[in-house]
Order: sequence, then C-alpha cells, then structure tokens
Amino acid sequence: MAQSDQDKKRITVEINKRSYTIVGHEEPHHIRMVSSLVDQKMREIHEANPSLDTAKLAVLTAVNTMNEYIKLKEECTELMDYIEKKEEKDDHNHD
Repeated sequence: MAQSDQDKKRITVEINKRSYTIVGHEEPHHIRMVSSLVDQKMREIHEANPSLDTAKLAVLTAVNTMNEYIKLKEECTELMDYIEKKEEKDDHNHD
C-alpha cells in the first residue's frame, strides 16, 4: 500500500557545509544517519582530493558509495546462496 504525501516527513540536514531539506517516508533518525554517512564520505574524498569542486566531489562520492553498495550486494547474494545450499544439504541429510 502506497504511503500518502501526508505521511512524508521533512528534515533539514547538513552535508558538505550546506543545508538540504529531505522529504520522504523514512524516520528522521534514519535520514540523519544517511546524511551523516554521505557527509563523512565527502569529507574523506575531499581530504584526499582538496582541489575538487563540489560537483566533482559529489559525483566521486556517489561513485564510491555505489561501488561499496554493489560489493555488499554481491556479498549478500553469495551468503544467501551459501545458506540456501546448506539448508538444502541439511534437508537431504535428515531424510
């Protein structure tokens, strides 16, 4: 069931020394955590590459974050496959 616009929450966060208003269905603490992680990643990349402008810094942050996401997704898939195979093996051993 889709959530209505009335259920949306607005929260203002600071990322890379700029304020952004985030609108969505997630809880404010979740939005703050995500925003904090984005800010942290941007600071890390900026420290290593101080000459980057904001747009390039944002793109590099997105690329790094998506790379980490894909790796975690692959690890999760491998783990789920392992669990599934182990459960199938255990089921056959109990027959």
